[in-house]
Amino acid sequence: MEKIMIIDGNSLMNRAFFALPPLTNKDGVPTNAIHGFLSMIYKMIETYEPEYMSVAFDLKGPTFRHVAYDQYKGTRKGMPEELRVQVPILKEILDALNIHRMELEGFEADDLIGTISKRCGERGLKVFIVTGDKDALQLVDDQIEVLFTKKGISLIEKYDAAAIFEEYHLTPLQLIDYKGLSGDASDNIPGIPGVGPKTAIKLLETFKSVEAVIENLEEIDNKRLRGLVETHANQALMSKSLARIETGVPVEFELSEFAVEEPKLEEARALFSLYELKSLMGRLKSEVTIAESEMPVTAEEAITWIVDEKGLNALLKTVRASKQLAVYSLIEKIHVRDIRLAGVGVALKDRACFIPESADLSLASEFLKAIGPETEIEKWSYDLKREYLLSYQLGYKLENGCFDIAIARYLIDPSRSSEKLSAMAFERLNMNLAEEEAVFGKGAKAVSVFEADQQSAAMYAQNCARAIFDLTIQMKGEIESENMAQLFNEVEMPLVEVLANMEFEGFNVDLKELDDMDVILTEKLGTLETEIYELAGGTFNIQSPKQLGEILFDKLGLPAQKKTKTGYSTSHDVLEKLEKHHPIIALIMEYRIYSKLKSTYIDGLRQVVNPVTGKIHSSLNQTVAVTGRLSSTEPNLQNIPVRLPLGRRLRKVFIPSPEHTLLDADYSQIELRILAHFAKDERLIHAFRNKLDIHTQTAAQVFDLDPKDVTSLERSRAKEVNFGIVYGMSDYGLSENLGISRKEARLYIDQYFAKYPSVKKYLDDTIEECRTHGYVTTILNRKRYVPDIHSKNFNLRSFAERTAMNTPIQGSAADIIKIAMVKVYQDLKKGGHKSKLILQVHDELLIDCVPEELEAVERLLKGDMESAVSLEVPIEVDMKSGSNWYETK
Repeated sequence: MEKIMIIDGNSLMNRAFFALPPLTNKDGVPTNAIHGFLSMIYKMIETYEPEYMSVAFDLKGPTFRHVAYDQYKGTRKGMPEELRVQVPILKEILDALNIHRMELEGFEADDLIGTISKRCGERGLKVFIVTGDKDALQLVDDQIEVLFTKKGISLIEKYDAAAIFEEYHLTPLQLIDYKGLSGDASDNIPGIPGVGPKTAIKLLETFKSVEAVIENLEEIDNKRLRGLVETHANQALMSKSLARIETGVPVEFELSEFAVEEPKLEEARALFSLYELKSLMGRLKSEVTIAESEMPVTAEEAITWIVDEKGLNALLKTVRASKQLAVYSLIEKIHVRDIRLAGVGVALKDRACFIPESADLSLASEFLKAIGPETEIEKWSYDLKREYLLSYQLGYKLENGCFDIAIARYLIDPSRSSEKLSAMAFERLNMNLAEEEAVFGKGAKAVSVFEADQQSAAMYAQNCARAIFDLTIQMKGEIESENMAQLFNEVEMPLVEVLANMEFEGFNVDLKELDDMDVILTEKLGTLETEIYELAGGTFNIQSPKQLGEILFDKLGLPAQKKTKTGYSTSHDVLEKLEKHHPIIALIMEYRIYSKLKSTYIDGLRQVVNPVTGKIHSSLNQTVAVTGRLSSTEPNLQNIPVRLPLGRRLRKVFIPSPEHTLLDADYSQIELRILAHFAKDERLIHAFRNKLDIHTQTAAQVFDLDPKDVTSLERSRAKEVNFGIVYGMSDYGLSENLGISRKEARLYIDQYFAKYPSVKKYLDDTIEECRTHGYVTTILNRKRYVPDIHSKNFNLRSFAERTAMNTPIQGSAADIIKIAMVKVYQDLKKGGHKSKLILQVHDELLIDCVPEELEAVERLLKGDMESAVSLEVPIEVDMKSGSNWYETK
């Protein structure tokens, strides 16, 4: 018997969208619903082998049901924008795959499905309807079955007439009457108020249909129910009409239109490539079926346990022969110096297993200690830094940790910062990998790896290792093809060990200095409070935007800028515009700064001091900032507000280890030097090569002055222009920064470009290249995609152009400091120095230095930083030592 499969397009897309983690391509286009939908289609083709197929979609606009009842589906929320944009893309892909699709104004997809399925059934075809909406169950008959997607799109439940009767005690056609009586909240079908599912089924078991229930009112024993039916009889009939799927839609078709055909390969491949449907690319063969080797990877169904020394030794022998493996350690991280191992998931080319760890049998740690130091074995992981931290805890050397798929993914597309392993596995391998929260819980319901179900935890770790191995194989080639092998292998991967070591070492703190600052800040906040209350004419909660808004705009009568849902906006930009209107505004802004300083850095730092080491172990993250810069968390040491005297003083809290010295090295004007290198501007190159003051030189050029006649004001304005150019600043931004008119700011920028035409040409060329390729690159070929470079929205496009100008410069600065970190770390290690690299902040490195090593380490640090790369201009480093961070600045 020939088979036709009819798919409810909107329903299945909706299911896929909410079931799968967010996915986007390099241009930022959402793709998770497309991935899930196509995966399901391929699964259906393989399982049921239909000769014919069609996908039905709803169209925007009213249907005949809306005409009959204007509140039909009135309670439904609109489609999320991230899903809406995927609909036309999926339709284009279906056309390229030669999969028939249908839609018709005035009718829902259900009606087209109903009409085609009934007519095909009458022609003797076996019909399968794939949907996530049980409305379709009414269509079931001897020829038609419904394949209902549940648990997102991962499971299919088949419904024939017997299955429907078992669940509802009704026939398929009675399901229409069922909705007529009980209604349907999702479609806003009213039914009879007070009649729920159980009552509706009971009535239909007795009377068979809505019409019969109404005709036999007197036979309903329950007086209240009888009254409800009598009162709402017409509403019940209307509800039944709304619930009925139309099977007589006026459409003409030939069965051959639905035939499953070979795809238009070139079109399909281009679309799969554009939207990065990598896990599905192997499906694009001329045959409908595919070879087993091209089947999507699925999660392991059984755990292979390593439970004794014999099994462990056999595994070690296999690993040493294969020379590459993926590991996923199941750990509980109490803090950086207290990491507890519960087991290790391991994957090789043709097998995966789980090694448990227990108080009685430490097989997992034995395994890690055995393979860790072996340099000839490649170790692959996801978040390899945690494996390094674990190695410090267990006391073994981790050598040749050469591939971290999180970092590879980040380099391939930095807009997907900190992407989950489950999202990568689904997109690239078509593997439904369990989310971490599904295994270990979330929030208040979260449990440790030791409290979770042992089977689930072991399965999770084993499957993670399997995914890591297969993803590494795939991504290795991609890193090569993207010309980022040097960046990945010589910078980013060695840097993982550097960052792990820095995090493990930590930064010593002076708790007494922290307490002294707390007293000063508390007094300062108290003084500001008093002054604010005096100007406000009473006390209020300064931290409450609502109360502050009432004081400023209702009581003091200041001009309101904008409103939010909860009242007046009192955001920083609003307050800045009001500063000249009343003296209270400056005090409030000052209060907020000191309040944040106290809560974030005084109270906050106390909370993160490690109980074992007495240090702060800030985490430096590689896969967050799209520019390639490192980010600092727990706590963030890169955002200390140093423009304030008390903010700068906060650096006194950070001290070296006892009897040690703190050594600080900072790149001098690295971004301007990179600009000179890229633009090859003779004047900039001359200034840097001759160690001239670059801001004085710029002022002299822009204002047509002799350098010795440049005033401090002119130099400071030139400095703003210099850095404004680097960051693609507009005349508006420069005027805001300098407090001058936009016309004057525009004049400064125009004069700058007139004197530095090579810079203007470089920036224009960079934007043009970005328009051509869709991305910009750094000195080490780090890529950043800029999807809005072609936007029709002026503001979005302007921001994208500024991003294109700045990223090669800022990203190259990130490349250079990372190269320097790797060199410094490795040279300290090779030289047997006890001094340790402990922090990186923007263009600055800090070393906890043993006093007797100070001279040698200064030479090493300066040499490694200044030789990180070769530029057209010399790279210079400013260096200073002291007894705390404050003294080194």
